[in-house]
Amino acid sequence: MRAQRSSTRVSRILEQSLPSTSLCILRRLLCGPAPARPLVAMSPLTRSSQPEHQHHGLGVNHVQKPWGPRLGVAAAAGSTSPSASLSPFNYRITSCMDSGNIEVVDVPEEGTVNLAIRPDPFCATDGRAHFQWFNFRLVGAAGQPLRLRIVNAGAASYAPAWNGYQACASYDLQDWFRVPTTYDAENGVMTISHTPQYDAVQYAYFAPYTLDRHAALLARMQGRSRSDLPVRLHVLGTSLDGRDLEMLQIGPAASLPVDAGAAAPPAPSTASTSGSSAPLRVWVIARQHPGESMAEWFAEGLLERLTDPEDGLARSFLGKACVYVVPNMCPDGSFRGHLRTNAAGTNLNRAWAAPSLESSPEVLHTLAAMERTGVDFFIDVHGDEELPHVFVAGLDGIPAWGPRLRELQAAFCAAYSRHAPEFQTAHGYAVDKPGAANLSLASKQVGQRFDCLSLTLEMPFKDSLEVPDPRVGWSPGRAKRLGAALLGAINEVAHMLR
Repeated sequence: MRAQRSSTRVSRILEQSLPSTSLCILRRLLCGPAPARPLVAMSPLTRSSQPEHQHHGLGVNHVQKPWGPRLGVAAAAGSTSPSASLSPFNYRITSCMDSGNIEVVDVPEEGTVNLAIRPDPFCATDGRAHFQWFNFRLVGAAGQPLRLRIVNAGAASYAPAWNGYQACASYDLQDWFRVPTTYDAENGVMTISHTPQYDAVQYAYFAPYTLDRHAALLARMQGRSRSDLPVRLHVLGTSLDGRDLEMLQIGPAASLPVDAGAAAPPAPSTASTSGSSAPLRVWVIARQHPGESMAEWFAEGLLERLTDPEDGLARSFLGKACVYVVPNMCPDGSFRGHLRTNAAGTNLNRAWAAPSLESSPEVLHTLAAMERTGVDFFIDVHGDEELPHVFVAGLDGIPAWGPRLRELQAAFCAAYSRHAPEFQTAHGYAVDKPGAANLSLASKQVGQRFDCLSLTLEMPFKDSLEVPDPRVGWSPGRAKRLGAALLGAINEVAHMLR
């Protein structure tokens, strides 16, 4: 989530970490899609008729290569692949999957594989092509000690965050555990050292949340709808790749419906209230940055609790509130294996001041829906690459900041810490100075527009130092429980939201 940190020592990484035959490969990967060739906006009809750039994480300007070249001890100069049979060692690596991202650079010796992460498309607001997310499957190396070296790690968006990081691994895609990982900052190489117990193992920056699981979540939540607690599914609009932007509405039938018509650029609102007797409008969005998959695990945990007919707190809260949840704000970037951007290379969390159909339709459609419903509470769920803590970035620095919002924000933080021991306020981002908040960020823009409590929640990619778990670190299960705990915190401050 942090603003872009500068990348350094790229030339030294290239010169010291790889054989000369592989330098041109990594230079192409590091450069990423050229900014001179941006994605051309198309009308929804034209876009839907075009083949999607969805070759399992390939950027907009990457050209798909034939899968599965045979690689010997060293790859041929200029050739990489997201899927490779590593002969003569009889194992195979592939990232040809939903949210997959890795390229095989070369295999200098048995058990050692040099890999590189593919960058997102160039992001104009951040001035670079981001990369840090990886997700790939290795087959055929059961019992073989492996050294998987990500050789462009030093040029990643948040290279210092590799320090203290342990990669995620899973055999069954259900139980994700951490494996020994080291980072050589001098040479910019991150190494995963692991001996797989079974033939197939998947490695990822964090446990992926696939579009298939997303679809299953929506179907399951819809199936929990009942007469006294309706669950509605709304399509707010479509992404640049033509995917639906979906939102679940959980709450009283009297709640304002969300019409899924074409969005128009919304005008700023000045009030968040619609009457003390009307249901509170609670908005939760997740995964604006697609590589922060823990955000959608968080949303799943919240949704499961909200729709649990045996949860007394959920039933009581939904008697006075309607909750709108967008579990995945960036479905295109999620599928492509991006870290921070959508299909056009837009950092969605820098687009809230002036969203557009051409570059950030996901934000445009969501903000238009908020204008139709109103907002009393908003939280934008993220993950932080470097800080091993759970925390929020608050509304300090927006023009509307004052005693009311200050008191409300403090009350919420105190309540959340009572419901979730991982949540804390001692560590986080620097507080914005008065009037210096960046209103292109979701929480700042929404807080200013609707004069409401509006926060950015951050979870770690590493672990929570407050409640550490060395085996799994921060995990899908822990993210889900943190999402469920959010309900208790909001309920405690519900009487203060208007």
